Formats: sequence, C-alpha cells, structure tokens
Amino acid sequence: MRWPWHLVRALLPPVALAALVVVVLREPITWWLHGEAIYDREVIKEWIREARNTKTLPELTEELLELLQHERRLNEELSQSEEAQRPARETALRLARQKCDDKREEIEEFLKAIGNAPTKIYSGQLPLFPVIYRISVTFDAALDTTPVVWDSQFPRQRTQYRELHEPIHPQATVTVQYHLHAYQQRQIAERQEATRRLWVGGLGMMFALLALIWAVVAQRRERLRELRRQEAERRQEEAERQNLELKSQLFANIGIMAGSYAHNIKNLLVRPNDLLRRCLDDRPTAEEQAQMLREVRQTLMTVTERLQQILATVRRDPSKSEPSRLDVGLMLHDLHAAWSELAREKWKLDLTLDVGPGPLWIDGDRSHVQQALENLLFNARDATFEMRSHLREQARRSTGPVAASCDDAAAVRARRQAIIDAAAWRGAVTLRTYRRGEQVVIEVVDNGIGMTEEVRRRCTEPHFSTKRDNALFTGLTAGMGLGLSFVQVILQHHRAVLEVESQPLRGATFRVFFPAAAAPSS
Repeated sequence: MRWPWHLVRALLPPVALAALVVVVLREPITWWLHGEAIYDREVIKEWIREARNTKTLPELTEELLELLQHERRLNEELSQSEEAQRPARETALRLARQKCDDKREEIEEFLKAIGNAPTKIYSGQLPLFPVIYRISVTFDAALDTTPVVWDSQFPRQRTQYRELHEPIHPQATVTVQYHLHAYQQRQIAERQEATRRLWVGGLGMMFALLALIWAVVAQRRERLRELRRQEAERRQEEAERQNLELKSQLFANIGIMAGSYAHNIKNLLVRPNDLLRRCLDDRPTAEEQAQMLREVRQTLMTVTERLQQILATVRRDPSKSEPSRLDVGLMLHDLHAAWSELAREKWKLDLTLDVGPGPLWIDGDRSHVQQALENLLFNARDATFEMRSHLREQARRSTGPVAASCDDAAAVRARRQAIIDAAAWRGAVTLRTYRRGEQVVIEVVDNGIGMTEEVRRRCTEPHFSTKRDNALFTGLTAGMGLGLSFVQVILQHHRAVLEVESQPLRGATFRVFFPAAAAPSS
C-alpha cells in the first residue's frame, strides 16, 4: 500500500507545534497543577537533610553504613582466620556489632525526635511543622540489614498523607509519610486542583480542535494542490495530444497537397503524350510538327514548375503559406488559357470565362490558390465525364436489345444513333468571379452528373471518391479522393469558405468566398 505522504506533510506542522507547546509549557503547567505538592515535597526533602540534633540524618546514616562495612569485613576475616587468632577477632566483631546497634538506636531516637513534633497537638489547624506518620531508612540489599523505622502509630488513611522516597546515600533511602495541611485546607486544595485540571482539559480539547481544524484545512489545501496538479497534467496531456494531432494534420496536409500536385501533373502530361503520339504515328507536316513540339515544351516547363512547387511544399508546413496580393480575375484568365484547348479537344467540354471588369484582389499563396482552382476545374471535368457515361448507359437501356435479324435494322440504327448522340454530348464548365460586399467570390459551375445530399456533405473528406474508371478519359484511373480535401485545406489556411450546391443530374456549383483585399500600392 502506498504511504499517504501528503497526509503526513499536512499533519507535520500541527504535530510539531504541539510538541513545541508541550516542551515550553510542561513545567509551568506542572507547577500550576501540582505546585503545592511539589513545594511540600521540596520542603520535606530539605527538612530531612537539614534537621539535626547533634548530627543530620544523612550523617548518621553514613556513619551506620561505615560501621556495617567494618562489621562485614571483620566477619569475613573471622571466617578466614586461624584458630589462634579467632578469640581476638570474635571480640572485635562483638564490639563492631555493639557499635552498629548503638548507631541504629541513635538513628531511631533521631527519627523519633523529628517525628514527634510539638505541632501534632494542633491536628485540626494549619501546622507550622510537618505532621509525620512514619519515617524509615532502608539500605541496599547487598548490606543484608534491616531498615531503621519509626512509626507514630497514628490512625491514618492513604489519602491523608503523601509519601516521599529520598536517597540520602548511594546505599540508603529514607521514606517519609507526611502531610503539611489540615483536612479543611486539603479539601480546598483538592477543589483547586480539580478546577485546574478542568482548565487544562478544556485547553487541551481546544488545542485538539484547533489541530483538527488545521489538519482538515491542510488536507483540503493538499487536495486542491493535488487537483491542480492533476489538472496541469491533464492540460499537458491535452497539449501533447493536440500537438500530435497537429503533426498528424500537418503530414496529412502534406500528403493531400503532394497527391494533388501529382494528380495535376498527371493531367498536364496527357496533352504532351497525345501530341508526341501524333508526331510519331500520324506523320504531320513540318509546320504542324513544330507547333506540336512547342506545345510539348511549354507543357513540360509547366510540369517542371509544378515539381519545384512540390519540393517547396514538402520542405515547409503547407499551413504556413507565402501570401501576396493576387488578382483573382487574372488567375482565372491564366487558368482558362492553360486548359481551354485541352478541354475543347480532349475533354469534350466547353470551358468559358466570366470575369467582370477591373481586378479583384485577395491575399494568398499563388501556388496554393492556383492548385485549388485547378482541382475545382478537374472535379468539374470529371463530373462531365460521369454525365457522358450516364447518358451512354441510358441510351443502351432505352433502345432495347440488339436486333436478331435484318428486319430490325431500324431499331439497330435508332440504338446506334442514341449512343452516338450520347457520346457526342459535350460538357460545359464556367469559371466566374465577382465581388459581394467585403468578399471576392469564385464560382466553378458544371453541367455534370451532380451529387446526392450525402455525397455533397462528404465530398471534401480525404480519400472519398465516387468516380468510376469508365468515367475518366482514356489512360487515367479513378480519382484518389484528394482533390476537394486539398482545396478545403488550402481555403482554411486562407480564411476562405467553400460552398457546394448540387443535385443529381443537374450539375454542381462550387462557390469560394475569399476575404477581399485592398489594391496594392503602386
């Protein structure tokens, strides 16, 4: 089990304070509660040590101990002496014992003299001298001698006297049963002592209550500190999680952007491949061949520029664009000029431009905005391919099965004409820009397959695609679902908003709202 160190830290200050209070107030409280008894004990001690007839009790006791030691040595010598020396030693031993008995009697008389104080006749009054019930002097057990005792023979109870044990020699202790106050005064003293104990008990309870309050407050403070620490850890974990999400988003953006560039480069290479094939297979005239090669060179230069843009994008965060003042109308003119011929000849769609007079300025990264607009154009182109495929399937279903004999030649011709008409259907894409209040609006409108409501909501999700292989022009596969997600990422970093309107078989309109910018200073 984990030791609750936070509780120990919380309780340590009150415990240390309590210990300090006990150390500082121990002696004053002891004197306040038992000062009278302590004073009486010190008085008796002084009386025992200083009371004298010719000598004090400690002096008499020391003389008796010396005689006992001398008797003990003589007894040992007698037991070890030879037969001729025994009479003299026995005589010396008897004299030593006699002296010990005399000294014991002297001590007994001394005890009797100090115990029979004249004030005993005033037993109901406050005495001027102590009232002694019993005095005894006991000796060390090694001396093997009986104690010297004087007893007053007065009747008494244990509560009527106090008992004092006072060493008067390293080998002797005096015990005194005494009292210094009359009965009535003792009752007063007991009541005062009880009152003092109540005061001390109340103070102790108050201090315990304060310590408990301190502990509760300290524990709550520790709990708040723990909660703050957990909150800080949670915020740190949240920050780390957000950092990981940002890094993941960064890598996702890089992947989306790189995929978009690769997709656009793939589209750019369609035209040079077709021109090179025509140069090799169709054997055009020298002038036509030169024109084709110039167009191939121009396209390859564009591809090289796009590859450099890919490298620049990979080397930096795509969210950190390099903004500059851009004319949206001019960018749409360039977009139309770059793709209109390919759209007319290869994509079978009419690319039209609807740009009002005067420049429309925004702040943005030219490369990113250019790629976003091209992706919107390619998305519209693919929608027209889907529409053409849908019309072909519809023509095949509407004309019925192939005729089994020549009598059905009219049905065959009708079916064939319907399929030819469906294949000859041309798409239409319009690039439009205008200003609405404080915003510059760009629209890419197509007459393609359109979208259901679910597809419209999810069309900007990464890797979401509904394209079919047969919906694209020859030589390309279905989309990777990165075009519109790339557009969404770019627009978010430009503080622009994408709005999509579409219905099945009714085409689609992609509308982008950029914050308008002031014209650049000349």
